[in-house]
Amino acid sequence: MFTNTYKMAGKVIEITSVYEKVHDYCKDYLSDEEPDFSVTTSQANIDFERKKSAREAIMEGHEVINYTNEYLEELAVYRKIADRMPDFDTILFHGSVIAVDGEGFIFTAKSGTGKSTHTKLWREYFGDRAVMVNDDKPLLKVTDSGVIAYGTPYNGKHRLGCNMSAPVRGICILTRAENNSITLISKSDAYTMLIQQVYRPADPSQMKKTLQLIDKLAATTRLYKLGCNMDIEAAQVAYNGMKG
Repeated sequence: MFTNTYKMAGKVIEITSVYEKVHDYCKDYLSDEEPDFSVTTSQANIDFERKKSAREAIMEGHEVINYTNEYLEELAVYRKIADRMPDFDTILFHGSVIAVDGEGFIFTAKSGTGKSTHTKLWREYFGDRAVMVNDDKPLLKVTDSGVIAYGTPYNGKHRLGCNMSAPVRGICILTRAENNSITLISKSDAYTMLIQQVYRPADPSQMKKTLQLIDKLAATTRLYKLGCNMDIEAAQVAYNGMKG
């Protein structure tokens, strides 16, 4: 077994794993502070991730991929972390977070819609003013005064992200459209997508906390819907709409 300590979303986590690769994956988040909690993975956790991945692939009509134990353990570790994070008013969110001038903008959508492609346009448009916080699975701390997005090691297949945090200016649901337009939407308009994109713990008490945090997130954050194409003008329209 391999053990080390990391800091994510302001919390120090001791991770004990079967394989060493998890620790290489998380190396940018190393910490020497006392842990707030610990997680330990086993072969049973790895087997669970393999069965889950295969089941989801079959349901979506995709080829079942024979992932390595090391890769599946990375998923198992993050699942265990996400299961604990509601205790600290924090949730795992499936989306792409980019910061411009220190403010975070979150884009979420159904898989394959183009979240990463859209934030790439932001990086082209804003240059050095734009920094990727996390391109896939950031942690969001929900407070009474707003939401803070945190980078994590789990930042997508292109590993776009860094160990930083940013106050969230808005959350935007992305859709494909011929012309670029953005509108402010209500909590009820966004709620179904928010539920789908937030990690939902299996434990009922943690799920209850998660739902409460989603409610608070929707109440304290501006929510938008963006119809966009792949022209760089999409970044300008989205930023002006969310910043204004």
